[in-house]
Amino acid sequence: MNRILAQIRQTMADAASEFLGEDYPGSMEDQGAVFYMNGKNGTEFDWFVNDRLPSFMMFYDDEENLGAVKAMVYKDGTLFLYVYEDRGRSLKQEFSGKTGFEEKELLSLAVLLRTAADDRRIWDADIEKIPSDAAPGPGAAEDFLSHEKYYGEMRIRKMLLSRRAYVSKKIAEEGWKAGYICRDEPLNERDSGWSFMAGNEDEAYVNDAANLVLMTIHQFLDLDRDVWKYIHHPAGTRMVRISDSEFDFDAPGKEIFMAKRDKS
Repeated sequence: MNRILAQIRQTMADAASEFLGEDYPGSMEDQGAVFYMNGKNGTEFDWFVNDRLPSFMMFYDDEENLGAVKAMVYKDGTLFLYVYEDRGRSLKQEFSGKTGFEEKELLSLAVLLRTAADDRRIWDADIEKIPSDAAPGPGAAEDFLSHEKYYGEMRIRKMLLSRRAYVSKKIAEEGWKAGYICRDEPLNERDSGWSFMAGNEDEAYVNDAANLVLMTIHQFLDLDRDVWKYIHHPAGTRMVRISDSEFDFDAPGKEIFMAKRDKS
């Protein structure tokens, strides 16, 4: 087994033994096997968007099959570990520390896992069943890195989730969908630059700060998911809703499609 995978497995086993002694390994799926959770988005996505490898998991062996131990290894060598008790229903312990591996070594592991698991359509498997002893072939790392460009928009979207936007109360309180969205230069690192309006506000309404609320992009998406695919657009963007779910760039005389959110 690849030496980094072996260390991750040992670290998780040690944590399970220390904090879940009565349950480990007898109450764990496959006696405490460690699973590589690449099935949601794949290795490349997590490496380029989340700056880490997909999670590694141990599971409880019961009907609910909830997680017992979760490990996340980041590009900079930091490992975050979470241990869950009560058959996965509550967090018992969490801690972080350095693995001692450099980004170059972890990149090599990411390439290996992409070629040995993702490319072979091996998803969420026991790491023992992933052929990880052999090194990837020539050019595999260069090919892996060449794909970074495909994840730029997704990385920007993720970065913006915790940043704030101005939202009209016609959206936040009256139930309208966003009809006019615009992005200016952010004021600071907490600001996204985005403003979301229903499209039926007049100038006096918009200029009154009492009619606007601040919320994170993540919070706003709970109100109107339709803007998500446009959120990566740069400062200077002005768009209007043209259908129940689509926006287009604003232009003189362009009509705004007005709609309220479904209350069901």
